[in-house]
Amino acid sequence: MPAHEKQMSGGIAPGRGLPRALLLAALCSAVFIVESRPATAFEFFGIKLWGSASDEDADIVDPLRYSVTIEAPDADKDLVKNLENASTLKADEERPVSGSLGLLAEARADREGLVAALYADARYEGVVTITIEGKPLDDLPPDAEFKGPQPIPVAISIVAGPKFTLGNIRLEGDAAGLASADFGLIAGGDAGSGAVLKAEALIVRALKQEGRPLATITDRQIVAEHATSTLDVTLTVAAGPVAGYGDTTVEGTEKVDRDFTEYMTGLKRGRQYSPDEIDDARDRLLGLEVFNSVTMKEGESLDAEGNIPINVQVSERKPRYFGLGGTVSNTEGLGLEGYWGHRNLFGRAEKLRIEGAISGIGSNDLGELNYNAGIMFEKPGVLGPSSKFFTGVKTVFEHPDAYDHFSVKGNMGVSYDLDKKQRVSAEFALDYSRITDTFGKHTYLIASVPLQYVYDGRDNRLNPTSGFRVLAYAEPSYDLLNGATFLKLKGEGSAYQSLDTASKFVLAERATIGSIVGTGLQNVPADRRFYSGGGGSVRGYAYQGIGPKDIDGQPIGGLSFFETSVEMRIAVTDTIGIVPFVDAGTVSTKSFPDFSGMKVGAGVGVRYLTPFGPLRVDAAVPLNRGPGDPHFGIYAGIGQAF
Repeated sequence: MPAHEKQMSGGIAPGRGLPRALLLAALCSAVFIVESRPATAFEFFGIKLWGSASDEDADIVDPLRYSVTIEAPDADKDLVKNLENASTLKADEERPVSGSLGLLAEARADREGLVAALYADARYEGVVTITIEGKPLDDLPPDAEFKGPQPIPVAISIVAGPKFTLGNIRLEGDAAGLASADFGLIAGGDAGSGAVLKAEALIVRALKQEGRPLATITDRQIVAEHATSTLDVTLTVAAGPVAGYGDTTVEGTEKVDRDFTEYMTGLKRGRQYSPDEIDDARDRLLGLEVFNSVTMKEGESLDAEGNIPINVQVSERKPRYFGLGGTVSNTEGLGLEGYWGHRNLFGRAEKLRIEGAISGIGSNDLGELNYNAGIMFEKPGVLGPSSKFFTGVKTVFEHPDAYDHFSVKGNMGVSYDLDKKQRVSAEFALDYSRITDTFGKHTYLIASVPLQYVYDGRDNRLNPTSGFRVLAYAEPSYDLLNGATFLKLKGEGSAYQSLDTASKFVLAERATIGSIVGTGLQNVPADRRFYSGGGGSVRGYAYQGIGPKDIDGQPIGGLSFFETSVEMRIAVTDTIGIVPFVDAGTVSTKSFPDFSGMKVGAGVGVRYLTPFGPLRVDAAVPLNRGPGDPHFGIYAGIGQAF
């Protein structure tokens, strides 16, 4: 092999096309592996609680330990970090390989991954050299054995070379009329392999959005011109005909009804194909929460009627689940909750959930703990695939400072997804309650019709870095026992903005306003009035501690309220963040908020990111503390504050 072609292990020979496999490898350099390990070693959030390395190595045949050094003298710090992250040898350095053959195999795979990482950074002259015990990888025989003292030294030397930019760009075939710049292919622009592959996908997607399911890249010529450090790209595309949906077939169902699964895709035979609808169908099936995975595969050719068949492959989740949770605060005490649920009660993704909670532990007398329990049922697809019927019964027995409250509430309703971001819901509720507050002892039977609209454009619901969410709520209510009629209104919005490309600094803002009109404060049950203060509201103040109070200093609630919060979410590491914040809120006995009584709290929090959301600990102080307000508040829970 000529010397310049042997550099394919690192660089690209002048004027030669880039291998498609390496371009794809550049996007697949991060591999997540879930392994079954002995129970004698246990980790929680990546922290080893007990067990030793030998426990994990027991299943490795002929374990061989090695040490790795990586040198990339002409690479910037970001590229060095990317290369280190792409190296499986580096990532697995603490875990031995299976003998000399295992070390050779991992080294060869590592070289390909490092070359892919160079391509992703548009380094097409880069060279990766790996030596084991001082001998170059390519000079080692396939059956080489490493018998020196362990760990065996492995050295990785990387010459990154110059960074390429895009040169000549041509779109041919059915893409000839498209502008390459619309897909990120601009002369002098980013020539990284990821940018090229992304452009290919966007071009195909644009043609598919015209109703052409067979659109594909038929030819690609990608040539690295070393003399000018440019990458020439020529893509030929075949759009294929416009088509509708053909038969939808489902594979992999066991306990979930197959016909129901097909129905919930919402793909009607003969309607014009749309890749957005395919994505929506997949998201809808995943939203049923009965499937671990959903794969939508389009046919490779049209059927006899000119439609595209759709194959849906699913794998089911275990139907039963349970969980425990808790929150803690120095102002609100300890709270514990538990739940049990079934995701597929009758075979069509019906959900049954039973839950209960105790709160106020440590902050009240034992006889004044707060309890609640409920049972909820949901049935999807009652008014089309985008709809859901829900009903439930909940009982509450609580003793906040503002009132003592016992109630039993039943409800039923329907929600409908207008699209992926918008949902509307309507329900009927009947609530029997006995309440003791500053106005005395009262019994209520409230019939209401809660109506709600939600727009959720956040990029991530657990830990958003961009987008916004808006909620509008209206609940007309009538007290069947006392004759009072009133309307409860509430609006809520939150917005998120990354201040840098890596989303290490995220500005988060929230505002909420509410009003009750139609009757006086004393005619509104205490649990339906507005309150403010506490961990999910204005931190630094006691739960329900903001707003009007009676002569004993106990909160009485209000007919209106306003709250706002601003947080700066700062990522210190990939898993740990700090969050300075300011909260403010006010509650008024009038139907419009009185901003002159605004209470403000400020503090700082710590976040630890986990797969199920951030773990949160916040500490705050009241900035305009009044009589009876705490000097500080500490709050812990799961998820961001908003």
